[in-house]
Amino acid sequence: MCGIVGVLGNHEAAPILVEALKRLEYRGYDSAGIATINNGQLDRRRAVGKLVNLSDLLVHDPLPGKSGIGHTRWATHGAPSVRNAHPHRAGRVAVVHNGIIENYRDLRAELAELGAQFQTDTDTETVALLTEHFMAQGAGPVEAAFQALDRLDGAFALAFLFDGEEDLIVAARKGSPLAIGHGTGEMFVGSDAIALAPLTDRITYLEEGDRAVVTRTSLEIRDANGELANRAVKTVQIDATRVDKGGHKHFMAKEIAEQPNVIGEAVRAYLPAGDDAVSLPGKGLDFARVERLTMVACGTAYYACLTAKYWFEQLARIPVEVDIASEFRYREPPVTTGTVALFVSQSGETADTLAALRYCEGKADTIVSVVNVPESSIARESDLALPIHAGVEVGVASTKAFTCQLTVLLMLALKAAADRGTLTPEELGDHFAALRGLPSVLNAALDQNDAIRRAAQSLSEARDVLFLGRGLMYPLALEGALKLKEISYIHAEAYASGELKHGPIALIDKTMPVVVMAPRDGLFDKTVSNMQEVMARKGKVLLISDDEGIAEANDGVWMTIRMPHVPPLLTPILYAIPAQLLAYHTAVAKGTDVDQPRNLAKSVTVE
Repeated sequence: MCGIVGVLGNHEAAPILVEALKRLEYRGYDSAGIATINNGQLDRRRAVGKLVNLSDLLVHDPLPGKSGIGHTRWATHGAPSVRNAHPHRAGRVAVVHNGIIENYRDLRAELAELGAQFQTDTDTETVALLTEHFMAQGAGPVEAAFQALDRLDGAFALAFLFDGEEDLIVAARKGSPLAIGHGTGEMFVGSDAIALAPLTDRITYLEEGDRAVVTRTSLEIRDANGELANRAVKTVQIDATRVDKGGHKHFMAKEIAEQPNVIGEAVRAYLPAGDDAVSLPGKGLDFARVERLTMVACGTAYYACLTAKYWFEQLARIPVEVDIASEFRYREPPVTTGTVALFVSQSGETADTLAALRYCEGKADTIVSVVNVPESSIARESDLALPIHAGVEVGVASTKAFTCQLTVLLMLALKAAADRGTLTPEELGDHFAALRGLPSVLNAALDQNDAIRRAAQSLSEARDVLFLGRGLMYPLALEGALKLKEISYIHAEAYASGELKHGPIALIDKTMPVVVMAPRDGLFDKTVSNMQEVMARKGKVLLISDDEGIAEANDGVWMTIRMPHVPPLLTPILYAIPAQLLAYHTAVAKGTDVDQPRNLAKSVTVE
């Protein structure tokens, strides 16, 4: 979840490293640091908190040199502090690390017996100390780094910098992503291509177990068996202008506003103009022979899967299981023939989801991924990778990636229905027409921004909030509660509306806001009954519905948010907008950090 970067350049490295780290700060912002080589001498600067604190330090205490490594941290082992901030140094070597060294305690005990002195509480320090130990035994920098790597268990992306070596970075990956950028007489290392976008568009992605020896003019990669590996150099188009706020106060606000456009792009990618069928990339997928669908994800992506379960089962009549990746991988469920395993991840690098995918290799008939990064590990290891076309998402709380995931999953469910003949051509045509009109409906939802802001102002005074929904709105209620928790720090829970009387109703009193997501659909009357149960106990109902629903159920509610009417199939995508804006404006009212909420990181690449 940390971000790492390395530079072997022709210009001063410190400002380049800091700028690259800004693009990786979504991965962690507990502390940051850089190390450089200047006139053969290794030195470093570190600061607690966000990257701006490191920038301020470098103004007063500059760090010269044209070779360097940098790190922005999400704390695992050891509290955020200067002593625990990366890069970690032991004698002649400095190291930055993303991941967890699982056997660090054993290594630490071994090093202590050899007389090593520990300065931090981190697992990463053992890597630096171990490398320095091997150098003290006579090994050169590359050999010492490789010997240290041989002793490590766990997940890691690592970059090593050595005293006296101004033209050398050693890099390695196991479980955590790492990319090498190619310049002209320069080379770069980064956790992902986003960090390197202003520097180069020529990227080599390291594969699992790879080790790289990087100089300004060369790249040597050895695979997990120690054999020389020929990894492709790919041209990656990342629009640097899309990684800014575009005039908005926060990235989250920008990314919410982008949803009509990016969803339109996703629809056009899978439903080309004039076509009456969903088109998948590559060899595609025939659902006629699929007996079962297993969907696996984490966090917001898991709620996208819960929503898609309704679509696949109702539209295509395919039995669907949905699992949280961190549970699935250890539950070791049987995967039978005829099963398609589908994995959803914004980054495509989520550690638990990737491990679950690898568990299914050789068991499931087909492995499909729905990802936002086509060159990610999950995408590369899938039989079929489906890009969601959301573009770069910087805000830690997922918004446009979630709705693009939903859009792609819905189109996949419609393809499944077409393959299996469970919908008529006329029914499919109606659904396709509704999808093509979705961007304009989303714009109408965004027009309710002021009304949602006013509701959020009142919501910001609450200590606890309940979200209720039925059917397709139940996963949306879960997502709405998650968003509110993530960025406003208000405790929020979500329940299927019918479960209210089975326990949660005990929480209802006059101080408890209850957000009810209830379009006027076939389940609306039952949801209204649950609302009445809340209001009879003086609970404050915030009703999110369409004109017809509000007209029918408005009596006695605390506040309403009005959504345009759409076919029931599209309501999860539409109602994500008010859920996101409600969380956003509540967080703004409370003064919390919207884009970088405490304790969280965007890409969860550790278990």
